[in-house]
Amino acid sequence: MVIRSVAVLGAGTMGAQIAAHFANSGVPALLLDLTPEAARQGLERARGLKPDPFFTADTWKLVATGSFEADLPRIRESDWIVEAVVEQLDAKRSLLEKVDAVRRPGTIISSNTSGIPIAALAEGRSADFRSHWLGTHFFNPPRYLHLFEVIPTPDTFPDVVERVRHFADHRLGKGVVIAKDSPSFIGNHIGLYAFMCILPKVASGEYTIEEVDAITGPALGRPKSATFRTMDIAGLDILGHVVGNMRERLGDEVWSLPPVIARMIAEGMTGEKAGRGFYRREKLPGGESQILTLDPATFTYRARREPRLPTIEAAAAAADVHERVRTLFNAKDRAGEFLRETLAPTLVYAAAITPSIAHSADDVDRVMRWGFGWELGPFELIDAIGIEPVLAAARETAPELLRGGVPELLRGQQRVRDGDMPPAAPDLQILRAARERSRVVRKNAGASLVDLDDGVLCVEFHSKMNVVGGDTIEMLQAGAAEATRNFRALVVGNEAPHFSAGANLMLVLLEAREGNWEEIDAWVRAFQQANMALRCASVPVVVAPAGLTLGGGCETALHADRVQAAAEAYMGLVEVGVGLIPAGGGTKEMTARAIEDVPPGTTDYLPSIQRAFETIAFAKVSSSAPDAHRLGYLRPTDGFTMNRERLLADAKARALQRVTEGYQPPLPRTAIRAGGDTILAPLKLGIHLAWRAGRISDHDVLVGRRLATVMAGGSLPHPSMVTEQELLDLEREAFLSLLGEAKTLERIQHTLKTGKPLRN
Repeated sequence: MVIRSVAVLGAGTMGAQIAAHFANSGVPALLLDLTPEAARQGLERARGLKPDPFFTADTWKLVATGSFEADLPRIRESDWIVEAVVEQLDAKRSLLEKVDAVRRPGTIISSNTSGIPIAALAEGRSADFRSHWLGTHFFNPPRYLHLFEVIPTPDTFPDVVERVRHFADHRLGKGVVIAKDSPSFIGNHIGLYAFMCILPKVASGEYTIEEVDAITGPALGRPKSATFRTMDIAGLDILGHVVGNMRERLGDEVWSLPPVIARMIAEGMTGEKAGRGFYRREKLPGGESQILTLDPATFTYRARREPRLPTIEAAAAAADVHERVRTLFNAKDRAGEFLRETLAPTLVYAAAITPSIAHSADDVDRVMRWGFGWELGPFELIDAIGIEPVLAAARETAPELLRGGVPELLRGQQRVRDGDMPPAAPDLQILRAARERSRVVRKNAGASLVDLDDGVLCVEFHSKMNVVGGDTIEMLQAGAAEATRNFRALVVGNEAPHFSAGANLMLVLLEAREGNWEEIDAWVRAFQQANMALRCASVPVVVAPAGLTLGGGCETALHADRVQAAAEAYMGLVEVGVGLIPAGGGTKEMTARAIEDVPPGTTDYLPSIQRAFETIAFAKVSSSAPDAHRLGYLRPTDGFTMNRERLLADAKARALQRVTEGYQPPLPRTAIRAGGDTILAPLKLGIHLAWRAGRISDHDVLVGRRLATVMAGGSLPHPSMVTEQELLDLEREAFLSLLGEAKTLERIQHTLKTGKPLRN
């Protein structure tokens, strides 16, 4: 049975966001709560959350609201019912009894509980209910966290598990792990045990909150939110519920909250949603704010203290996460001592309980990577550090899973040393699989050509943040030529978190300071030619952007025959932020598309050009792939993939589909309508009015006018026809001219230093 509609019971933080993500997937959701008002308020709160749980500003319209009392019978229309009410066994059972009485037989019914036994919740329910019942644990926030734990019971039909798994993977974009019905399942069990090992170190005053977050953050291959910021986001009240459940079910004293945490919960210091937890944001005069940190000894907030941990800085220099972890774990200072006393027992504990909570060690690693943002899961960490050092630090004997040295499950899978784990299915991470089969056709420092089989070649970027430099441009040109000679289609993409952060600004800045204008001109020409080679290639070219797709990365995508984007693709032409304009063909392409979008016979194409102008001038970045459609970075013929790990497989399939359709390359545009002064004058007037209103600076005016001139086709006295090459020449000339401005160089330097734009 196809899942076409869902009902979510409970409009709290999780329930409303779960409904939002079903809406993101195009599936209408019915969101119910105790009263209609409670459901509406839950939806409104979700709409105001940052980061946004919805793909676009209109996606929320796929969510209808109602109350349990009046609207529960409407769940008969739903193919999947998700229970997401308060984490209390009796409350859930009471609601599920009512659901059982009105649901349509055969409807999937699941609970989003983070720890209550799934089988226990279904006690007393009908046979049809129990056979279609399972746990489906989303992680918070549901849109952004990849992990989805599926917990069947002995009564759950296998085909129900498979339907949910397939839908969550392909439609919701999730990394699905089948977990056993054990306390808190996999992720929360291990994650909370790690937290319980850390808490006493802070409660006793041995380590500060800042020190712990410095040690357990990016240096260890963990998210920036590290330990205590993560707990503030999750909520200490949730922590209290789950830890209480673990203590009740396992009886182990480790599941006891220190008095300081109990007091925080009692006094409402539950984290971000309460405005205070381990951290608190305080507004300062002038509108700025500062972050204060809780001092557990005095139970007051104080100014943040920058931790002094030299080993963290030394380890950060190591690009390889395995090397960083080993360096930190073996360090003879406070950081190393902390990890040996907290991380080591966590890893041994994870190995000991794996057989009772998961079906494989790889599943445990996937859960911690996908749900908690760890670069390395517990078994990968053991592999990186070494079993003997971990056991010695934990003062434990080896659990059965670790006896006999490095487990065969790690060695047999031949994990590569960059931290990747084996894909769960053959159509996941196909690029990595091709590399492992020695299918690299050609490579340099910035990019590679990889044979994806079936006659499809891939250009893979692999510079830092996949910035576009000379090496990348060379491989784009080589990819188009090689695909034309020996392949049926070309895909441009990678399996990194971000497609491309844009051009190599450091290189541009250094060349400009040296006055190497001929070299810069040649570099820009080469990038334009590479993108045009993709656009006019004799084989179909599909670009597969994901994550940051900015500046030059976005320009490459604009020149594809088709784009297959990840749902979480943040696309934008952001060059104006550093005092430049897009010059790799981006301004040309947005101008040409704007004119082509004007209906035949219409002579006024200013509104269309103005929308494209504002998109570039305000450096608009899409919040998702559907939002990129709204901004014009994606066309109606472009698609998107919910599961990032399937992106390249989908892009390859799309490319082969274009071959089957009888692909014909487009002809160069030789007659693009250019408005000249009829477009330029109103655009310049808008720029002047914005300057008069104080919304833009003098340098913004200069950049805006140069951009407007290009999009008008030049300063022409009347509308004319221009070629694609003429627009490319105009944007390149404007780029070089702006790069000669001192304020542009100041902007570039500021952005490289701070990561933020400068308004000078």
